[in-house]
Amino acid sequence: MSILAKGKSVHVDDRYLHVELEDGRIILTPMSWYKELQEASLKQLSNYEFICLGSGVEWPELDYHLSIESMLVADIEKKAA
Repeated sequence: MSILAKGKSVHVDDRYLHVELEDGRIILTPMSWYKELQEASLKQLSNYEFICLGSGVEWPELDYHLSIESMLVADIEKKAA
């Protein structure tokens, strides 16, 4: 599956990781899927950058990388189960 999705912004709350895409969609995935992010401080979570032409998110201080496509695929797979 190949999805062209480029990130615009990232927001984290108590329950979800929100990634707004350039096309206006917003992906929400449970923070429980990302143990490293759950354990990070708000300051660390706010220090992110888009990588790979906007198709991924990196938290340099945490050395953590996340593919936007994987967020979409994981959400589809969980709904199909």
